[in-house]
Amino acid sequence: MGSTEGKVKTGQAPRLRGLVRSSHGYAAVMNQDTKGPGVQIPPPALMLGVLLLSAAAEYLWPTSFGLAQWVAFFGLGISLIAILVVVLSIMTFKRHKTHVEPWKPTSSIVTQGVFAFSRNPIYLSFCLLQIGGGIWRDSYWVVGGFVFTAVLIYFLAIRKEEAYLEAKFGEEYVRYKASVRRWI
Repeated sequence: MGSTEGKVKTGQAPRLRGLVRSSHGYAAVMNQDTKGPGVQIPPPALMLGVLLLSAAAEYLWPTSFGLAQWVAFFGLGISLIAILVVVLSIMTFKRHKTHVEPWKPTSSIVTQGVFAFSRNPIYLSFCLLQIGGGIWRDSYWVVGGFVFTAVLIYFLAIRKEEAYLEAKFGEEYVRYKASVRRWI
């Protein structure tokens, strides 16, 4: 046992064994932190699943906004911006040497770049990708599917991540939550 083990730096939450209760449920917090927040279904898979169901609904029961062709390109632009935000987010995670995958442990709270404007820019981008894609493809189903994506990601990923980060980083994460919105 090293002389620094068990000591906590000012502003950091102690690292405990087992489950810790926070305002959003339970999070596994261990000395080695090998489990992360416990997200079991990758959020991109949730978005893709909703997108495929929306596309199937569009195929079976076609809809249309009746938009002008130039508006379709506006939707494509929204989708491209969403992809850019995902790329920038991943680059920011890599720069901070922490995992982008929500089922792996986090080594630090990322607050720079797009994370200064949204605590969940990647999840926000998933929704924008669906909105933009739905406008581009002129589909109520695809645009409306973003609501299901947002709800699924909130209950299956964000709640677990927030509980984990609050338990692991304590006041530092609470301050970040207070200063930056979850979505936008």
